[in-house]
Amino acid sequence: MATSPNSNSSATAMTPQLKLALDMGPLVVFFAAYFVAKRVLTDDTQGLIWATGLFVVMTVIALAVSYAIERRVHAMPLITGAVVLVMGGLTVYFNDERFIKYKPTIVSGLMGSTLLIGWASGRSLIKPLLGTTLELDETGWRKLTLRWACFFLMIAGLNELVWRSTTTATWLNFKLFGILGLTFLFMLLQQPLLQRHALEPKDND
Repeated sequence: MATSPNSNSSATAMTPQLKLALDMGPLVVFFAAYFVAKRVLTDDTQGLIWATGLFVVMTVIALAVSYAIERRVHAMPLITGAVVLVMGGLTVYFNDERFIKYKPTIVSGLMGSTLLIGWASGRSLIKPLLGTTLELDETGWRKLTLRWACFFLMIAGLNELVWRSTTTATWLNFKLFGILGLTFLFMLLQQPLLQRHALEPKDND
């Protein structure tokens, strides 16, 4: 969301704890609502649909709070939020769980494709996202961009395979534990690359 310089004057910096709560809060509510609704309704599909409706509401609230504090919404939460609103809304409207199951495929597919296109054109699009926490040479950024692109596309493919060939409960376990575990493992495996291409700290003297 673009804002004028005057509107940004009232913005405040978001604490890491609040940012984490806004990023993860809707997802935590989604899974909690699913497990409660499944027990009450005794039906995986209806439990997922009810949880999706609450997920959409919490996502809107998180985006609104983020904008109210910083007077802007960063690209990643905005893209993810838009996909949640569209696919979640379709899930509830048509009473069809397949739409929300497409969501990881769409988000990961968009991220992977965007990074891959940027890499092919000589741009490391992941650098603006991680540049404040990592300092790498250009070769390192290009390699990391390509690896993240391939990882996101792999997650998109895995999500399609899992939701089309397993039960709703299995897909939710994959979404909660599988994707998170794979992401953590992937990040751990990047440490040698980060160490090889890390820039030396600048001497301020």
